[in-house]
Amino acid sequence: MVARCNNSNFYLPYNSQLISIAKQMQQNPTTAEKKLWQECLRHFPLRILRQRPIDNFIVDFYCASLKLVIEIDGDSHFTQQCQDYDEERTRILEGYGITLVRFTNVDVLQNIEGVCQELEGWIPPTPLKKGGF
Repeated sequence: MVARCNNSNFYLPYNSQLISIAKQMQQNPTTAEKKLWQECLRHFPLRILRQRPIDNFIVDFYCASLKLVIEIDGDSHFTQQCQDYDEERTRILEGYGITLVRFTNVDVLQNIEGVCQELEGWIPPTPLKKGGF
């Protein structure tokens, strides 16, 4: 299945076979994922999807209007095998025109304000209407 986004030329492969796994992951978030969702992303001015299947992956968070994937990396991401996998995964997702932003669990758990500020920096400024307001 292919998901169509705002831009008429932008398509993402959507693996429906991953839906049940994604739902389980959404119901059992990591501590860092839960904190980021509760304190930042659920009130984000743009729609954010949690545990979104894209291609053969499930990304932690996805904002279609920004074509932005937000990943929270735990300790397992610091092994060489996982780093190689993450690099390949990033290349594949970037090939779809997606930007991927990574934070560590430590970033989220110890500096949530800084993480939220960085994510808010991705929001484009609202164009002024005629008359300047």
